[in-house]
Amino acid sequence: MLKPDFKSFLDRDTIAAWIFLAPALIFLGIFLFFPIAYLLGLSFTTGSFSSTGIQWIGLRNYLRLIVNPDFWQVLGNTTYFTIATVVPSLIIPLALASLLNQSIALRGVLRTAYFLPSITSLVAVGLGFRWLFQNQGPVNNFLINFGWEPIPWLNSTIWAMPVIILLTIWKQIGFNMVVFLAGLQTIPQSRYEAAELDGANGWQKFWYITLPGLRPSLVFAIVTTAIFTLRSFEQVYIITGGGPLNSTNILVYYIYQEAFARFDFGYAAAAATVLLLIALILVYFQLKITSEEKENY
Repeated sequence: MLKPDFKSFLDRDTIAAWIFLAPALIFLGIFLFFPIAYLLGLSFTTGSFSSTGIQWIGLRNYLRLIVNPDFWQVLGNTTYFTIATVVPSLIIPLALASLLNQSIALRGVLRTAYFLPSITSLVAVGLGFRWLFQNQGPVNNFLINFGWEPIPWLNSTIWAMPVIILLTIWKQIGFNMVVFLAGLQTIPQSRYEAAELDGANGWQKFWYITLPGLRPSLVFAIVTTAIFTLRSFEQVYIITGGGPLNSTNILVYYIYQEAFARFDFGYAAAAATVLLLIALILVYFQLKITSEEKENY
């Protein structure tokens, strides 16, 4: 029977490694692992932080999620919001990065201009979009000047979500553009030169050289954009408050409502656990695809 080798565990290099890792491990334990464990435990309880305390109820909160039509509506809203945001947030920055990777006039100014929205406060931007799309706002005034009927953007179950999607896309474009610009810098110029010698046109070079070379950047951008979209809160809180008729209520805002408006912390924790699982699945696929890329190289 093998005995544990305590000497190798307590050698100088191992002790030094644990000492250097200790601050990071303590930080992760306090701010990551403990909150996740607490969230999971809370999802199996009911009650509030009052004199009555909380009670263990097992899987009832998850069963409530399954039978609650509001939760499924919110999940559908979140799916629509995520897909409608992620796709343009990849296509537009990719086109911009391909353009701004070339030698054109004012390239640095344009790169800065497109990146600025990604570092702008979502609260400030949300207030700006709410002003733009209000019933007597500049957007409706523009439509009236061209003889079109004004649209009740924020009071419509059809148009309120596209306003929030437009804001989120505008916010994410700059970050993804920088990611793609960095990816384009790693593609050897010799590949394009060889393709030109073989008679390849611009579309063929983009499809057979640029896209394969950007695959790691694309995977990273897809996952980060999806997670950014899934955890969206400020734009819904500022612009619509989840309305009208729950049409813009997405998962994070729904969790906020259940926890801090209705004080149903156990049910909110169960919904937050579902959100955590979705995020973990996305991260798993990113790691899986990234590891496959490394093996291919």
